[in-house]
Amino acid sequence: MPLSPGEKLGPYEILGPLGQGGMGEVWKARDTRLNRIVAIKQSRIRFSERFEREAHAIAALNHPHICQIYDVGPDYLVMEYVEGQPLKAPPVLVRAEMHSALPGGRTLPAQLSH
Repeated sequence: MPLSPGEKLGPYEILGPLGQGGMGEVWKARDTRLNRIVAIKQSRIRFSERFEREAHAIAALNHPHICQIYDVGPDYLVMEYVEGQPLKAPPVLVRAEMHSALPGGRTLPAQLSH
């Protein structure tokens, strides 16, 4: 079922769209129980095997650069909302940053050949 701003999905009030992809749509929402902003990723189909694997993978991780998963529904994941710009592609590194980021100052192709 498509969502729209103002609708409720369980205890979550939908605020607006954040993005969409091959698996579904991502919405900004407010958890009315805890009064916090969350991101809801809704699958286009009922919880597929791929969606379930993603939920288990996210729940197993604990790192400051990975969002936390708060809830799982029949066709959606509720995750920590992280303020910022959408990640369309990996950040571009300038040549000097690449040399300092790779061991021995080698370029990426040189790293991959070892």
